[in-house]
Amino acid sequence: QVQLVESGGGLVQAGGSLRLSCAASGGSFSSYFIGWFRQAPGKEREFVGGITRSGTDTYYTASVKGRFTISRDNAKNTVYLEMSSLKPEDTAVYRCAAARTTGIQTMAAFYAYWGQGTQVTVSS
Repeated sequence: QVQLVESGGGLVQAGGSLRLSCAASGGSFSSYFIGWFRQAPGKEREFVGGITRSGTDTYYTASVKGRFTISRDNAKNTVYLEMSSLKPEDTAVYRCAAARTTGIQTMAAFYAYWGQGTQVTVSS
């Protein structure tokens, strides 16, 4: 059983930056691929990006590529989502999730554990 807790959300102006953290406890953190998802009001949940168990590979959806960076520190059981050049359309609740997979996993159904989410609001 893995518990995930996100932090770092908030209100930022367009063009600004935020760093989200996803802290894990209760399981073998380095055994999980960690993904970030977001959901805006009235919209479907969207896969933002993810990082492999060792941290050597990352994957990003096209709309955030070049602006967002995911990293992880397995010694601290934490994954980070660095967001820069934020746009109003990035406004959403961001959640991290853990999947037991050796590769990249973009589908929410394959994630076993989820955090509660943190709100990111980008003002224009």
